[in-house]
Amino acid sequence: MPTAALHPAVERVTARIAERSLATRRDYLARMDAARAAGPYRYKLSCGNQAHAFAASGEDKPALRGGRGGNIGIVTAYNDMLSAHQPMEQYPTLIRMAARNAGGSAQVAGGVPAMCDGITQGRDGMELSLFSRDVIAMATAVSLSHDSFDAVLCLGVCDKIVPGLLIGALSFGHLPVIFVPAGPMPSGIPNKQKAEVRQRYALGQATQDELMDAEAASYHAPGTCTFYGTANSNQMLMEVMGLHLPGTAFVPPNGPLRSALTVAAAEQALRITALGADYRPLARTVNEKAIVNAMVGLAATGGSTNHALHLVAVARAAGLLIDWNDLDELSKATPLLARVYPNGAADVNHFEAAGGMGFVISQLLDAGLLHEDILCVHGGSLRQQARQPYLDDLALRWRDPPAVSRDIDIVRPVSAPFDSEGGLRRLQGNLGRAVVKISAVAPQYRRHEAQVRIFASQDALLAAFKAGGLEGDFIAVVRGQGPRANGMPELHKLTPTLAALQDRGQRVALLTDGRMSGASGKVLAAIHVTPEAADGGALAKLREGDLVRIDAEAGSMDALVDAAEWQAREVVLPDLAGNQSGMGRELFALMRNGVGSAESGACSLFGTGA
Repeated sequence: MPTAALHPAVERVTARIAERSLATRRDYLARMDAARAAGPYRYKLSCGNQAHAFAASGEDKPALRGGRGGNIGIVTAYNDMLSAHQPMEQYPTLIRMAARNAGGSAQVAGGVPAMCDGITQGRDGMELSLFSRDVIAMATAVSLSHDSFDAVLCLGVCDKIVPGLLIGALSFGHLPVIFVPAGPMPSGIPNKQKAEVRQRYALGQATQDELMDAEAASYHAPGTCTFYGTANSNQMLMEVMGLHLPGTAFVPPNGPLRSALTVAAAEQALRITALGADYRPLARTVNEKAIVNAMVGLAATGGSTNHALHLVAVARAAGLLIDWNDLDELSKATPLLARVYPNGAADVNHFEAAGGMGFVISQLLDAGLLHEDILCVHGGSLRQQARQPYLDDLALRWRDPPAVSRDIDIVRPVSAPFDSEGGLRRLQGNLGRAVVKISAVAPQYRRHEAQVRIFASQDALLAAFKAGGLEGDFIAVVRGQGPRANGMPELHKLTPTLAALQDRGQRVALLTDGRMSGASGKVLAAIHVTPEAADGGALAKLREGDLVRIDAEAGSMDALVDAAEWQAREVVLPDLAGNQSGMGRELFALMRNGVGSAESGACSLFGTGA
């Protein structure tokens, strides 16, 4: 099919990013070109260096000692506490075998930490969650610093883990890098049913045993959680950025097709090194076009708000400068093509069965909303990325995606979308700038004007609810939750309570400098407010009972306070004494003190001005 003309908004934003990033991108590519020229061939290492590198490599010693065959560095986030990562336990064995059979070798270069936000939600450990992304990036760099590798396979799936691996790998962007996921667990109880039990429990209408039964029936097997949160948004991004083999994202774990894709990733990694004729370094794959594809994919599928942070940080690691204006403009130009929980009733298994990423990518390409000509790791263009894998006896093959949706309640064509605009918006006004996810919010709830109730934590809000103190319409302000304050934890514990209030007829909304989960739901939530309260942002000026208006359709959020009074009002910084220690938080003071703003990616790796 001929390539469609680019949508004007896609063309405009791409050009703007390229121009804005001219100096930083040029510097990044120069560093990557210099790294390629310097190595990373093992035969350039000293004999002592090499002997250390292959001392425990068994039958791969001859290949590693000779130094001429490609060597894959495996960076793994395996642990058996995360259901999404547990299937990866045997991947290195499989990859080593595949590399050996293809004339190369593979070594586990290192492991990176992988925490589960589902376990730490509402706990002190959640204050390490966002910073774990930066730790993962650094651990990836440490893993690859041995300079013994010609290609990289990154094994990871979940929330901070894929962005962290990608940020770290971009410092070694002279190497080709392929991401290898594990796939979603089988569908459990419907997500809507799980949410209903959570809401009933919040209202005191369900027992703890009922809640435990519902949660255990939802999160019940190896594989990624099946709602469309940050983990599965990661998988979508890897597809539209060309960093997966085609159609890898949502193939279930522990089956022959998943194993075949893992083997194929190892074989392809060896084909695209600098040793061969089809060199595809990560630095050239992740360019401004791939980043724009990521933002469009996020908007088209109603993906996680967390990527309003992660994509900015990933782009910066590649020398590219983006902001929320770019995301907002692309979202307004992109139709919403998917309804996957929390934006609908379906889970990602249903989404895949209805056409999945193959259908979405082909639709967006036909509409000129994606760049087709990115340097995908599989060797073709993004049009080939839309193909779907299958096994023909034991042979791995790919077929074209479906031409029509198999379920229009889950995924739709560009010609008949769920909404003419995408799922994410930028807000701005005298309260600063923020992000809102509107794809799960019904149109009648997208604008709210009410007095504020101010809380220093989500636990304080929940205590007020249990005491019967949350009556009438209001906007809940939970401040002192930004990256500099306490690491910007997700406030997902608020979701069932606020949803229950809305369902019983109250008009409510959330306004915070913290994050919501990738499963942000049906209540209007202005999040990631920047500047944050701990930096003297306008949230620190708000007083109990102030009138505030949040209008997601218009893209505004304002305190409706007399301008002179607002200008003169004192900033009251949040009390952060309780966030400094315990659960390892004392070890992250350097990151809290050096972190950039939410709109700059809430990243501690590039300095506060990045």
